[in-house]
Amino acid sequence: MDLLDILRDRRLVAIIRGRDPEASYATACALVEEGVDVLEVSLTGADALHVIGRIAKALGGDVVLGAGTVMTEADAEAVAEAGATFTVTPALGPGALRSIELGLPSLIGALTPTEVWNAHTAGAAAVKIFPASLGGPGHLAALRDPFPRIPLVPVGGVRTDQVAAYLDAGAAAVGVGSPLVGDAPHGGDLDALRERARSFRQVVAR
Repeated sequence: MDLLDILRDRRLVAIIRGRDPEASYATACALVEEGVDVLEVSLTGADALHVIGRIAKALGGDVVLGAGTVMTEADAEAVAEAGATFTVTPALGPGALRSIELGLPSLIGALTPTEVWNAHTAGAAAVKIFPASLGGPGHLAALRDPFPRIPLVPVGGVRTDQVAAYLDAGAAAVGVGSPLVGDAPHGGDLDALRERARSFRQVVAR
């Protein structure tokens, strides 16, 4: 399957942005063990390239591994070398465009109709609606009216009790950071992480 097919099948992207590289890696392992196997490791996390490389080497075919906050051409080149298979950006820019040139599918961030269209025409595999919390499911539903064939992935403050509304509004998947991973990437409770992972998996599988 290509990335869009995977997103539509799994419907959940877990976003890891940690202050502790070892804990970020452990978070990835716990998520995959719980069946959450589409991961984005943000470059704003500590030693993120090393974390990406370690996940890619250890988990291999068990994970669909992305790199987030890919802002520059150098970022795109570095994450490709580290083992990421897709990229995520907060906005259309050099990192997204270089990712596409390198053959890495990119979820390009947008909020307004103009930004959605520009991200789509630039070659986004899907458009990341960010920050989703500003407009909620209603904003995503409104964007779907003029853009019914553009896949949209809301990211930013998506809670378990909102997932169904986003999917009903037409989201291809949801991207979830702290409401899912909590403090686990900073050295927090992995058992609590596993419970949240099960809760999110349950709501996306309805």
